[in-house]
Amino acid sequence: MTPATEPATQQKPVLDAAQLRNFVERKWNDEIVPALTDYIAVPAKSPAFDPDWARHGFIERAVTEAATWAERQPVRGLRLEIVRLPGRTPVIFFESAATRSGSTETIVLYGHLDKQPEFSGWRNDLGPWTPKLENGKLYGRGGADDGYAIYASLTALAALDAQGIERPRCVGLIETCEESGSYDLLPYVDALRERLGKVSLVVCLDSGAGNYDQLWLTTSLRGLVAGDLEVEVLDEGIHSGSNGGIAPSSFRIMRQLFERLEDAATGNLLPAAFHCPIPPQRLREAEATARVLGDEVWKSLPWACGQDGRPVLPVTGDAREVLLNSTWRPSLSVTGAAGLPALADAGNVLRPRTAFKLSLRLPPLVEASQAVADLKALLEFDPPYNASVTFRPDAGAASGWSAPELAPWLASALNGVSREHYGADCGYIGQGGTIPLMNTLKAGFPHAQFMVCGVLGPKSNAHGPNEFLHVPYAKKLTAAVAGVIAAAP
Repeated sequence: MTPATEPATQQKPVLDAAQLRNFVERKWNDEIVPALTDYIAVPAKSPAFDPDWARHGFIERAVTEAATWAERQPVRGLRLEIVRLPGRTPVIFFESAATRSGSTETIVLYGHLDKQPEFSGWRNDLGPWTPKLENGKLYGRGGADDGYAIYASLTALAALDAQGIERPRCVGLIETCEESGSYDLLPYVDALRERLGKVSLVVCLDSGAGNYDQLWLTTSLRGLVAGDLEVEVLDEGIHSGSNGGIAPSSFRIMRQLFERLEDAATGNLLPAAFHCPIPPQRLREAEATARVLGDEVWKSLPWACGQDGRPVLPVTGDAREVLLNSTWRPSLSVTGAAGLPALADAGNVLRPRTAFKLSLRLPPLVEASQAVADLKALLEFDPPYNASVTFRPDAGAASGWSAPELAPWLASALNGVSREHYGADCGYIGQGGTIPLMNTLKAGFPHAQFMVCGVLGPKSNAHGPNEFLHVPYAKKLTAAVAGVIAAAP
């Protein structure tokens, strides 16, 4: 056959970034923001905060509405179902076959629809279940953490299909137990393992961002052990004047127990078992991120006014150490209390018991089940005055996660989409929060790459008051996800 009669080679479409952004912009404005506004109004609290979730029906409503929206999306070959295992919160599973000829790999897109409880301190014109769009920020519980994930993920796929851009097979896993430690999710992963396929890339949109000026890749997540610590010394309250100095204070015993666990002057956790060596690569990343963010790492917090009129100070003002403290070192928080009357109701009574809800964040490489055992033994051993001391761990203790080394194609794609849509290279940051699924997927698919990103940037305040979704950033992140999927081998 002569060159003049040879068939022309068919050119594959090349992703048009401007067209991609326009598609994403329209989808967010016309569909996603209205859908998330409705979603925020649903108090779909996670089972840990709403044990009667099945009867209340809020999780069911959030799942049904998200699934209804998803089924309408123009994604080639999209199939979706709400999977239900007896006695467990539901999961949305969707899949779309590869549009790239010969592709055998699978990309998993992950998110969750359950929410944290209300918390107090919301601005007067805001509330957890009263969505409000203001200056590009959609306020309310759950929009950023991370109800937007299913909407952004399917929009990214639809945007690629609209341009005829080839891609691997994609599946979605949207759970409703993440804020409770994802203890319901693992049985679903086992049940769906064959349908998940050969996973080469996990895209998780449940994480944070160091700023709103570039794409941020999460490289590590801390683990979590939570539970109730109770100290009991009496069967009932007694007069504090007549009996103070005879019966020991349950609060003072609680303080002694904390001294076993934490250096009160620095906040450092004392037991070596709760620490791990920090890998050199993560130290280098923290150094680089500290140079980018500087004091904004800590200045962006909503500090109260201090004793002398200046703001309260952070544990340290060194940006690098702040990053490492919040990502690769353990930290302890008291997130709730019982046995303490409200101030207005506090009489002169020696209280019979004090109980605290503890939240212990673990470094990424510390195994959570062993940490639970160590913490319980530490707190309950040889209690002062032979008081009744009990630590009851919550279900869903989770080990942390450290990302595998980036494949060259993914590192290149991340920088490329970050420059394309944000105008700056991709940043790398650890997160202090926990996403239990990441460690499960890393163990189950040891050769998979991970794109763990999110919209929880400065002051977005997930879990607290005035949580917001930064809509312009989320639009760019949606386009970035599409670009990475298009670049996947």
